[in-house]
This record gives sequence, structure tokens and C-alpha cells, in this order.
Amino acid sequence: MTHDPHGTLSPATLAVTAGRPPRTQGGPVNAPIVLSSTYVNQGVSAPGELLYTRMDTETWHPFEEALAALEGAPHGVVFGSGMAAVIAAIGHVPEQGVVVAPRHAYQVSLGYLDDLAAKRGVEVRRVDIADTDQVVAALDGAHVLLAESPTNPMLEVADLPAILAAARERGVRSVVDNTFATPLGQRPLDLGADVVVHSVTKYLAGHSDVVLGAAVTRDDELAAGLRAYRTLHGAIPGPMEVWLALRGLRTLHLRVERANANAAELARRLADHRAVAQVRHPSLPGDPGHERAAQLMNGYGAVLGLRPHGGAAAADAVVAAVRLWLPATSLGGVESMLERRRRFATESPTVPEDLLRLSVGVEDVEDLWADLARALDSL
Repeated sequence: MTHDPHGTLSPATLAVTAGRPPRTQGGPVNAPIVLSSTYVNQGVSAPGELLYTRMDTETWHPFEEALAALEGAPHGVVFGSGMAAVIAAIGHVPEQGVVVAPRHAYQVSLGYLDDLAAKRGVEVRRVDIADTDQVVAALDGAHVLLAESPTNPMLEVADLPAILAAARERGVRSVVDNTFATPLGQRPLDLGADVVVHSVTKYLAGHSDVVLGAAVTRDDELAAGLRAYRTLHGAIPGPMEVWLALRGLRTLHLRVERANANAAELARRLADHRAVAQVRHPSLPGDPGHERAAQLMNGYGAVLGLRPHGGAAAADAVVAAVRLWLPATSLGGVESMLERRRRFATESPTVPEDLLRLSVGVEDVEDLWADLARALDSL
């Protein structure tokens, strides 16, 4: 059942209204920042009473409430980074345990799984997350399913309802990284996920100025475990960063709507450009993920995959030639960014050497196209 304490408000409205202070005469419209590492305490603390900021602080709560409302859950837990949220969600896997993960996913998530394999003997079963039969078969005997949809950076789209149902039938904890889609594009908890994680750094905060993560769940026990991990491992965020993320969240629907529209238009034009060998975006009718994304998602996201004719050298030349697009390794900000992913030795070896990942921002689409087309024409 969907948890919706705000009634039937749309996601766009929730992004603006959730996590606000009580409406009182003369009260603030925005939640305040409390910059204190400790709290007055003269004896035994009552349940829920604030004591020390590594454990809890009121500045986290409005953001956690707002994100939880967007994902349709009672529990949101903010972390100091996206990876802290991922590790908190999947780090319980036992010695010699089994994790099923996409062959293409955020490279640091995959690097963490490699570390688990080396240090704790965890078996990591890497699958094509878009191949439902392959994923379901890999779940037998597993402890955790980590899913991305669309995947980073290959934009494969999973049949989340099917694989999450299969995980639940087998008693496998399912964790979905919803960074690319955002809660506006899909709500994996509604589709059967146990935990949803986000790199808040990306679309939720949206301005390339904070590093944060978050996890959301409907399970009371899982939520308690996530908070305990945050406290014991020191995976805590600063209050100023969380306040900035909440401010960014207020315009999430506007930014995502504009970025998605820009991405779809650029994908359409790139598909016809003579210098382009391949473009990936679920909005394209011929994209392998199009039909599934149209069925399961609200929008197609704002990340593109682009492979120019001429291989890695041509891809590097495009990055060097753009003037408006920013050569940078992040995504989800208001500014448009691009990079060749395999410049990182830790990127999945099955990612093509010439793949450019484009994070489309909210600039005027004609300006973005003019800059990108000029760079491609120079090839």
C-alpha cells in the first residue's frame, strides 16, 4: 500500500510543500538550519530527544520527510554521500553471501561489491538487468538484489515489477538506486522494492554544490537499521548541506521536466546526425528500453548515451570542442555535462570505449544543440 500522509497531492506539489514547518502566525516558511553539534541534556534522555548530532538533528528531518513523501514512504534517511546510502542498504550481506547486481551500474557501487568479494568472500552475480529471465535465475540463493533502472551509463531499463516480485518470493532484499529516474520518474517502492537509494548530489539537490545520499523504505525495521548504520559508521551529513538539498528539492519537478524535454529533443536530433554512430535514450522509439520505459516510467530521464563515428579519439575530440557543455563527471545539475566514461579504468569493461555520457541540463535546447552539433561537425 502506498504511504501518502499528504493525501492525493501530486509529486510536483509535494516537492514544494512537504517538509515545511507548522503553519503558525509569524512562523517561518522554511525550516531553519540548526548549527549545533550537541544538545542540552540534564539527565536520562527521553525517547526521540536530541542528544548529539551524529545521532540525529532536527535539520535533517524536513528533507527526510519531503523525500519520503515523494517516494511514498514513511521513512527517509539522509546520509553523507550516495555511497554511504548504498553501503548501508546492502552492507548487511553475510560472509560468503550472494549479491545480484547489474553488469552496468554506478562504478563505485560495483567497486564496493568487488571489495566485498575480495574481503568477505561475497559472490557478486553481475547480470544484464534488462534480461528479466537472467536476473530471476541469478536470484536463487542470493541475499541482496541491487538494481538500477535506467542503468548508469548504458541506460538499460529493467522490468522492475517482475524482478522485484521474484526477489520478494525468494526472500532477497531488493535495493533500487533511483538516482537517474528520480521519484518523479518512478517510485520503486510501489513496484515492490524494499529500499530505494539516491545520490542526493544529483537531481534531488540539483545544483552541483553538495555531496549527499539518502535511503527510503516502508519497513520500520529496515529504517531502524539504516539509521543505526549512519550513527555507528559516522555516515552523517552536515546540516548546511541537507538544508541546501531541501532548497534544491523545491524545484525538482521544474528542473526534471525541462531537462527531460531537452534530452528527448537532443536525442531525436542526434539520431539523424551524420557523425553519430549510436545514441541511447529511452524516448527514442528504436531504443531497446523504449517500450518498457513507456510502460513503467513517467518520462524518460535526462541522461543520453552517445557514440560518435571515429571511436574513443572522436569522443575525446567532442569533449574538447564543446564550449557550453561542461566536461565533468557528475550529472543531474542545472548545467549540461558530458564525459567519456571509459576514461576511468574502474568503469565496466563492457561499456564501449567511445561512449559519451551526456547529462542534459535546463539551458535553452537550441543553445545546447548548437554547441553539440558544432563539436560533432568538427569531426
